[in-house]
Amino acid sequence: MKIRVEDCVYVQVDVQERLFPHIQNNEELEKNLITLVKGLKLHEIPFIINEQYKKGIGETIPSLKELVQEYPHFEKTTFSCCGNEDGLAAIKATGKKIVILAGIETHVCVLQTALDLIENGLQPVLVTDCVDSRKDKDKQIAIQRLVQAGVIPTTYECLLFELTVNSKSPVFKEISKLVK
Repeated sequence: MKIRVEDCVYVQVDVQERLFPHIQNNEELEKNLITLVKGLKLHEIPFIINEQYKKGIGETIPSLKELVQEYPHFEKTTFSCCGNEDGLAAIKATGKKIVILAGIETHVCVLQTALDLIENGLQPVLVTDCVDSRKDKDKQIAIQRLVQAGVIPTTYECLLFELTVNSKSPVFKEISKLVK
């Protein structure tokens, strides 16, 4: 299945201040997420931002917060973003059938969100270099489980060029600069 701009919504899962420092490889993850977000914005993909229990875990990390502040934000207490009725309704209201997923933690909130998206008739695309967990084993097992469940794995660079389609695209040069 090809991933096309017109079919996609981006769902960011819980990239928050108090949890983020405990995530392995968080500096690389932050860099990758920023590149992904900037690239998806160039493609004018709609965004849904989720935050788990902000009183306890804090806001979205500052470097991403400034990039996504204009998009709808949903606070949740369920691990799955789909457990929040307003958040799920916002995803469905976009009319998009492909949900690009990134965030933390892969084996908890990202996993449960992806499985619930499938149950709701949507196709999750997991940006594997834009998700992580505190422990690598948890991340790897979660990715295996998600792929077995029907989630499409990709990387941010692969996804951004797939969405761009053609070197004559108006965003090609900007996408190329982002991934270098």
